[in-house]
Order: sequence, then structure tokens, then C-alpha cells
Amino acid sequence: MDSDRVGADSGGGQPRLPALVAGWVGLLSLVAALAAGHLVAALVDPGASPYLAVGNTAIDMAPAWLKDFAISTFGTYDKPVLLAGMAVVLAGLGVLAGLASRRGPVPGAVVALVLGVVGLLAVLYRPDLGELAILSPLASLLVGLVAFRWLHELAVLAVRSRDATPGAQGGADRRTFLRASAGLAAGAGVAGVAGQLLAARVDVEGSRSAVGAIVPATPPPPLPPGADFAASGTPRFITSNRDFYRIDTALVVPKLRAQEWTLRVHGLVDRELTLSYEDIRRRPLVASTVTLTCVSNEVGGGYVSTAEFVGVPLRDLLLDAGVRPGCDQLYSSSVDGFTAGTPIADVLDPNRGALLAIGMNGEPLPVEHGFPARMVVPGLYGYVSATKWLTELELTTFEARQGYWVPRGWAARAPIKTQSRIDNPADGASVEPGRVTVAGVAWAQHTGIDRVEVRVDDGPWREAELSTEVSIDTWRMWRTQLELSPGRYVLRCRATDRSGHTQTEQQAPPVPDGATGWHSVAVTVQG
Repeated sequence: MDSDRVGADSGGGQPRLPALVAGWVGLLSLVAALAAGHLVAALVDPGASPYLAVGNTAIDMAPAWLKDFAISTFGTYDKPVLLAGMAVVLAGLGVLAGLASRRGPVPGAVVALVLGVVGLLAVLYRPDLGELAILSPLASLLVGLVAFRWLHELAVLAVRSRDATPGAQGGADRRTFLRASAGLAAGAGVAGVAGQLLAARVDVEGSRSAVGAIVPATPPPPLPPGADFAASGTPRFITSNRDFYRIDTALVVPKLRAQEWTLRVHGLVDRELTLSYEDIRRRPLVASTVTLTCVSNEVGGGYVSTAEFVGVPLRDLLLDAGVRPGCDQLYSSSVDGFTAGTPIADVLDPNRGALLAIGMNGEPLPVEHGFPARMVVPGLYGYVSATKWLTELELTTFEARQGYWVPRGWAARAPIKTQSRIDNPADGASVEPGRVTVAGVAWAQHTGIDRVEVRVDDGPWREAELSTEVSIDTWRMWRTQLELSPGRYVLRCRATDRSGHTQTEQQAPPVPDGATGWHSVAVTVQG
């Protein structure tokens, strides 16, 4: 006899559920729980969805080495990979909970309770969620427990009837179970879709369109001829909004309408300010072309881009609020709970040009790059200077407050390190013998690039041609030509900034304050 068809034991106990049925009960109950939580979250706060809250909490609690591994391995796909991984794990837990409950519902109910509590704790942990957010994990917990007990009971009745009365009555109980399963699956699907549609009801693109053109009071000067060597294989000087790198902690991109957005400036100030988007628009807007770099960028990596940002000088906003003595940090907060600490001296430096930016490359900030407003502070890695979806600026001290990544092992102060990269030829490329063009980029924001050198294997360094400098806050392209005969070679580059500092050969990972080392590529010259 098939073990999955064993009926009630001699003591009249509960029959053992078939493995397929038990696993289905656990999985479907979990899906229903998540869908219910997602729907309620859409009504109170989309970030309160237990699925997203757990994912965001996982990101928050990830150690620096794990975050660096995720970015270096998956790049901008790190968050979809996390969501997909969570889905697989949760599905597995649901199936296992069902399998553990083949002889009774208690194990599955315990798993449902534990998962519900995890979701509840994740929502309570999130600093960006309000009091009503707790309704979402509570709904998820309740639906998960009720759905599991209900389906499990129907499954037991179906198996008991099958074994006791193989005729019409047994078939009726099986059909009841199947109809209930189909109904619950359909309900979960409707709830999930409805939750997704409701969560997306904020018409952020409509808000961007209503904002209109972001025009600085004084048009920026045109780019000088020779600002890039794109024809030789470097990137174009200005990175398009579509291609601009995006690294942040937001599992789901926040959606804020400019018409409801406000910025609070408080802390060690003479007077608190609360500014609307229109308050910012009425101020004289300035344009600044800046190269931004992520601290997670490996040597030779691509997390560096340049754009023309338009906004108001942060210095002017802070002086309007009145900076009190003793303040050494500008502590910025995003709507999604991210925070960053920026040295106040850098923000107040009139030559630095720190911005509260609302425009990027001739249009309002793209949603994924911080609409309605973000910070841009030249010369500092983004995790201490480039807060997106900005809602608060607090003037405080480094002793009193720590930015998001500091307790996770990253440095509190993080000026960008002088770096260079070879873009052409690519690593592993095969080229024709003779004159080979080697080209790339270098950056040392707010210091400037003075020289780039290239060498073949361990030969002498050869100085490269530099592109026309746009400003010390932007990257600079370089190129040179090498005579190479057939064989295999390793090409290396290094940059020297305007202070006289030359890149170190010493290899260091991004943690805690940026990677170091010389970028190299291996090429084969055809015979």
C-alpha cells in the first residue's frame, strides 16, 4: 500500500496527508499571508509589506563585506537577486511547513506564527514607517494562520473520506478541498495585484511632468572641445540619465510627489526651516557638472558617472537657518530611512559647490536618482554626501549621530581617492599588431587630475594625453598609443592628482573608505 494513502490509525487519529497535498497547503497559505500583508500595506504604507520590510531589514543588517560582495557580484541587480532569493527561501519554508504537518497542523501553525513575528519585527524595526504600518504584518500573520488551519482541515477531511468512503462522499470532500484551494489562490492573486496597483497609485511621473523644465538662473558654459575621447573608447563626458549608475539601499524606489514634498532643516540652527518644492524653485538655481563615485567601486569599476545637476547651494540654505557653533556634521535623511553624515566644513565651503539638486541633465531628477530632491557634494563618496529622496537636514556632530553605513563598518569621513581606469582595450581583448590605442578615464574630484601614465608589463611608465579639463570636480579622459608586436601583455595605468599624489600600487578593497590599486587589463596581440 502507498504510504501516502495510509488512513486513520487504530486509535482513530488523524490520517497522514499525502506529501504533495501537505506541501501545497503550506505553500498556498504562505502566499495568501504575503498577499494580504501586501494589500494592507498598500493602504497604509507600501514599505510596510512584510515581504519588503524583511528585505529592507536584511539590507540594513548586512555587514559591510556582504554588501560589497553583493554589489561587486550582481551590480545594479543586487536587489532583484535579493527579492528572488527571498521568494525561493519563503516558498521552501512554506512547503517544509506543510510537509512537517502531515500528521497534524501544529508544526505548520508554529512556522506561520514565527514567520509572522519576523515580519512584524521587521516592520517595527523600520525607522521610516508610521504607526499604522503594523497593521500589514498583523494581517499577514492572521491570514496565514487561518488559511493554514482551514486548508489543513479540509485536506484531512478529504483524505479521511477517501479512505473511509471511496465513493461519491469521498469525491465531494476532495472537490471541496480543490475548490477552496482554487478560491484561496485566486483571492491571493487578486489581493497581490490590487496591492501592487494601489502601491503604485502615486503618480510620480505626472508630478515630474508638472514640474516642467529645471532651468538655472545662469546657463552653464558649453563643454569645451576635447572634453572626452569617446572616439578612442572612453565614455562620453556627460553620462545619460539612463546610464548613470545607481547604488542605494532602496529595495523599492520611493515615489514622492513634488507637490507634497517638504524639506526640514533643524538641529544646531538659529531657526528651523521647512521648505516646499516651490520654495526651492523660487530661489536662484545654479548648474554644476559633477562626477559622482560610489565607495563600493572596485579598481577599474563602473560606478562612476558625470551629470549636470541643477539646484540651490546647500551653503545658502544652511546660512539662512543659521549654523550654531560646535556643529561639524550635516546629517541628511531619506524618506526610505537612509541617512548620511557630511562634514559641515565641506558643505559650507563656497568653492566646493554642494547642492540641493532638483534637476539632472536638463530635466527634473529621475525617480531612481532621487526625485524630488537629493544632495550632491563634490569630492566625497556618495554614501556620505549624496542622499536621495531627501526629506531632512539636521545640523549636528559626528559624535552625536552616525550615518547609515558607519555602524556597518564604513568610515565616517570619505573623500574620494584618486583613481584611473582603462576602458579600451577591454580586459581579454585581442588586437592587431602595431599601433594600439589605449584610453580610459581618471578622477580625483575637487582636487583635479594632473597626469596619467601607462605601462606595458613591467616596462617604463609613459605619460598619456589628457582631455580638456572641464573642472576639478569632474573626471578626465586620457589616451595614448603603443607599438605592440605579437604576444600577450598586461597594461596598467596610474593617475597623479593636482596635489602631487600618485595612485598607490597597494591593492585595498572598498571597505572601509574606498578601493586602491592600479587597474590592469590583459591583451593579446595577434601573430
